[in-house]
Amino acid sequence: EGLTQRFHRVIALDFVGFGFSDKPRPHRYSIFEQASIVEGLVRHLGLRHQRINLLSHDYGDTVAQELLHRYEHNKTGSILINSLCLSNGGIFPETHYPRFIQKILKDGGLLSPVITRLMNFFFFSRGLGAVFGPYTQPSQAEYWDMWTAVRTNDGNLVVDRFLFSILQYINQRKKHRDRWVGALMSTSVPLHLIYGPLDPVNPHPEFLQLYKKVLPMSTVSVLDDHISHYPQLEDPTGFLNAYLNFINSF
Repeated sequence: EGLTQRFHRVIALDFVGFGFSDKPRPHRYSIFEQASIVEGLVRHLGLRHQRINLLSHDYGDTVAQELLHRYEHNKTGSILINSLCLSNGGIFPETHYPRFIQKILKDGGLLSPVITRLMNFFFFSRGLGAVFGPYTQPSQAEYWDMWTAVRTNDGNLVVDRFLFSILQYINQRKKHRDRWVGALMSTSVPLHLIYGPLDPVNPHPEFLQLYKKVLPMSTVSVLDDHISHYPQLEDPTGFLNAYLNFINSF
């Protein structure tokens, strides 16, 4: 709502495999495909020649990095990026620490199908709560909303193969690090980071020190000490103010 008061148009999407979008099976999910879907959506909405401000989080950070690479290299179909704001994502593989269950599932070992068969609301909410701050935990209703989104479009029937495939983005980040970090390093697009410092996945101060070292031209907003991996949910007012301050700075 805060964004709609500042911008003429705001677009939010569920990537394929996420939320209420399709969860095709079998399917090889990739960051490259997700970026192409964003480009296709922009064309579909008739915004091909409009300059767009990208605001991304986590998995979306990596998609935004690929979109930025295409924009900087004048790739056919690339969207016109006016600015990019990242938040709490595995921008640098070397400072990204996936949760234990993510490691097991992405490697597709013998335990993977066992764990996914045991996945229920209790384990889901416990695991998700571990990446929220102690004072900003979701309500039971919010947990149920998220669980519903995971299970939508037969997500509960294909959760083992789906999670193994979707979590391959962690390996893709390592393989394509030079491409995606390089896009941030070489861009002339205004760049900003909004960061929840209690994030166990991208921990402070290790992540932030590397970010400032590699991307000294980027501005940074660090939220309160107790804000963790989901700053847009844990501190929506602080997140919005940080973003609008960035947008109003250029």
